[in-house]
Amino acid sequence: MFEFRSLVSVSLLGLCLSGSALAMEVNVDSNNNSAWKLDQDFLERQVAQSMSPGRSVRTLIGHYPESIRSIVSVALDTYPDKYKEIIHSAISAQPFSAEDVVTIAVEKGITECELIVETAIKAEPSYVSFVTRAATNASPKDFEDILRVAVVTEPESADKIIQIVAKSYPERIADILSSTLQYVPYVGEYVVDALLAVFPDKAEEVVEVSVREVRAETAQVEKVISAALNAGVDAEVVSQSAIKGGAPLTK
Repeated sequence: MFEFRSLVSVSLLGLCLSGSALAMEVNVDSNNNSAWKLDQDFLERQVAQSMSPGRSVRTLIGHYPESIRSIVSVALDTYPDKYKEIIHSAISAQPFSAEDVVTIAVEKGITECELIVETAIKAEPSYVSFVTRAATNASPKDFEDILRVAVVTEPESADKIIQIVAKSYPERIADILSSTLQYVPYVGEYVVDALLAVFPDKAEEVVEVSVREVRAETAQVEKVISAALNAGVDAEVVSQSAIKGGAPLTK
């Protein structure tokens, strides 16, 4: 009985491994470490059966989560026009890999960077900050468009978005504020609070730029000023910076 069960187990294992062999190529380096790589022919057969690159990507990631970079890379190379469903499926299957997925897609140049960002954010909104950071790092020239799409798509996370991006680009705080507040001015107070929490030494610049971008709305100007004061910025610094930004009167 034991021998029979062993034979059955070995047979079932053999079937599973044969499927794996079709799906992946194994490259072994001199240190005997295995690096798994998706086989494009297998992916095409999977898509032919499922009638969807997205469903195939999700299935493969479910079986080979450690190979998500390879799976996404091959899928985008094979079906670039299906990038939305591929990105959405990959991030939905493994949200914590959102940065890797976005970086791969942006570097391949399959479409406009902002479209990739929007697709990734919609797939997993809670990772919007990491998606934005990955995209700006992969394509600095699209910095402003990436921020615009991110904050417009997920305005409630605007403070987190600019905080994490500003940590990577502290020299571009003015650009970050402008790109954010001209599209979602009503988050000014939260954005100011988020930036001053990590860049208290840049209070003058933060207040001045923020006020400049929201000065058309008196209520928003007051909220920006209050946020700066609540963050512990000296009242005189706040007042002078706000005036520079175009505020007619500060408290």
